[in-house]
Amino acid sequence: MAETTDTEFPHKRRFRRAKMVKPVRVRPSEPRDEHFEDMPVSVNASKEGIYFTTRRKDYYKGMRVFVTFPFSSPHDPMNCEYVAEVVRIEELPNGRAGIAVHLKMTMNYSSAAKPGVVTSI
Repeated sequence: MAETTDTEFPHKRRFRRAKMVKPVRVRPSEPRDEHFEDMPVSVNASKEGIYFTTRRKDYYKGMRVFVTFPFSSPHDPMNCEYVAEVVRIEELPNGRAGIAVHLKMTMNYSSAAKPGVVTSI
């Protein structure tokens, strides 16, 4: 797979990216996908997307995933979980892959919110 750069997709980005190295938790959201829990670190992020690198080969374009960003522990009340879609996969050196996800909606589990509140991004 050929490497791509930010300049190849200027028409698709509505928000600037910020270099941000934060832990991320990624899990498949579709029952048909084999379950895994990936714990990569972000490279950059914007209001509507996150780019991270991983050694996992389970990702595919169009895959729906749950993304917790930033992630600190499973029981941290500050965790923010999103439903996201894999929009780009780049082959990187040393068996790694760059994964770009588009954040579709946030799952608000805050105690201040009504139970089950889902907010679109």
